[in-house]
Amino acid sequence: MDDRYLTSSARAPGNGIRITSLPVRSIARAALVAAVLGAGTAGSLAFDDNVFDDKTGVKAQSNPWAVFRFGFSAYKSGHKDQAVEAYRYAAENGQIGARWKLARMYAEGDGVARNDYEAFKFFSAIVQQDVEPGSPDESYVSDALVAMGRYLKKGIPDSPVRADPVAAQEYFMRAAATYRNPNAQFEMGKMFLRGDGGVKASVRQAGRWLQLAAEKGHAGAQATLGNLLFESGKVVRGLAMMTAALERASPIDRAWIQTMQEEAFALAAEADRRTAIALAQDILTKGD
Repeated sequence: MDDRYLTSSARAPGNGIRITSLPVRSIARAALVAAVLGAGTAGSLAFDDNVFDDKTGVKAQSNPWAVFRFGFSAYKSGHKDQAVEAYRYAAENGQIGARWKLARMYAEGDGVARNDYEAFKFFSAIVQQDVEPGSPDESYVSDALVAMGRYLKKGIPDSPVRADPVAAQEYFMRAAATYRNPNAQFEMGKMFLRGDGGVKASVRQAGRWLQLAAEKGHAGAQATLGNLLFESGKVVRGLAMMTAALERASPIDRAWIQTMQEEAFALAAEADRRTAIALAQDILTKGD
């Protein structure tokens, strides 16, 4: 299934800002930026003399892009306190990448005390940006949309952010349709399966979104789609997809995928199990 022509122009939930449709770019663009930045950082903080003073911090009137690059260099060198200060300066001066990095650091407790509400505020600022087509900042916006959706799906304890599944669905939809983000497509698939977020339950729509994510290698989507196939009577194919997904899954997803796969295997005939295992190996070797 090809989702090249899926677009979205929904309003950002709660802020009244219309986000226009943008061509999709992969999160790999962010990795490419990181690789470029990293090329000159080996061994020392290459921009220390230009933008940062050990006593006073970021120098006044520093170029935000240079400070962002220094922040990346400091982070990679283990100086996360300097990185936070540099990212904060760059973020306050318009660098979306710096806002995204700060959001991720707060969300993961990486170099700072974990604070989901602080992360939420940074992500919220990112998704309100008017990002031009082809901009390297698209990947930051895409990831921020997914993060916003996940926070709003459950809310953030001890903060003003309450659970709002409808708003969460709107963020996921924007990321899934505009940016073809596989994590967002997986979330949309689950919402259509359950009828969450104000959408009507639809196995057909769920399968459509899950397939789009599965084609991009999303293990959770592959396993869920495999389970749908199994339940619809396509036993061998479904078992094979779940088995292949289990091999590819990250540690955080492995437990629930394994439970799903083992429950299906327990219901299958021995001949179907053997055929499915062989097909799963073929999928893992040759792709699907």
